[in-house]
Amino acid sequence: MDENYVPPALTRPIDRLLGVMARLRDPERGCSWDRAQNWATIAPFTIEEAYEVADAIARNDSEAVKEELGDLLFQVVFQTRIGEEKGHFDFETVAEAAAEKMIRRHPHLFAGHDAPDPVAHLEAWEEIKARERADAGGDGVLDGIARALPPMTRALKLQKRAARVGFDWDEPQAILDKLAEEAEEVAVEIRAGSLHDRVEDEIGDLLFVCVNLARKLSVDPERALGRANDKFERRFRYIENALRGEGRSPALASLDEMEALWQAAKRLEPSGGGRDG
Repeated sequence: MDENYVPPALTRPIDRLLGVMARLRDPERGCSWDRAQNWATIAPFTIEEAYEVADAIARNDSEAVKEELGDLLFQVVFQTRIGEEKGHFDFETVAEAAAEKMIRRHPHLFAGHDAPDPVAHLEAWEEIKARERADAGGDGVLDGIARALPPMTRALKLQKRAARVGFDWDEPQAILDKLAEEAEEVAVEIRAGSLHDRVEDEIGDLLFVCVNLARKLSVDPERALGRANDKFERRFRYIENALRGEGRSPALASLDEMEALWQAAKRLEPSGGGRDG
């Protein structure tokens, strides 16, 4: 049978999807765009699809979650097909490796160990991952943290990993003091008219400390910033709508007018948005 034959609908869905992917990548009869792709060119699409899954979940849209999970699964199939063509692995070996990893990291379920509470389970999980990194030749505390992660997420993972070996702040107040120090260093560079790279470095340090403060207070910085984004969007749209009712746009309004409308938007929120929020 032609390996690129697309199975009919009565075939298992995953086998049908694998057949579709093989047909798309067929060197002679496939899709020119799909044939031209490689791991590097597809990676941004894989990341985008993961974010779209998260967005559908945030909207609590079950149909969208189903659709976006399908798109993400297609990305996995696409990447594994490229790996198969290179002779490295195929979908079956990828799935088997994932199953083996989960069995290895859940000894209380598959090896007869005592069932831990959630906190102990997380600690055991990290210990198992550390052993896996060591077995793979990576014994550094920060080894295995992907550089392609969003910078805020990577900062949080770096800090958590360092904290596990004692490299951490004792109290949130110490981080607040460091935050003030880093903010002043940004101000110094601005007053000095420093090069863009110097200012960028100092702002990076400031953001890194913000992530540290969030971590110390058990706040997810991505979630916190996401809520701040939503708050900003909600209030700015209020400004737009209010001005639109007057036949104007924000570009034709003064800053004072927009600030007054911003404060009005805050007052309409259940909590009042906080004094300065």
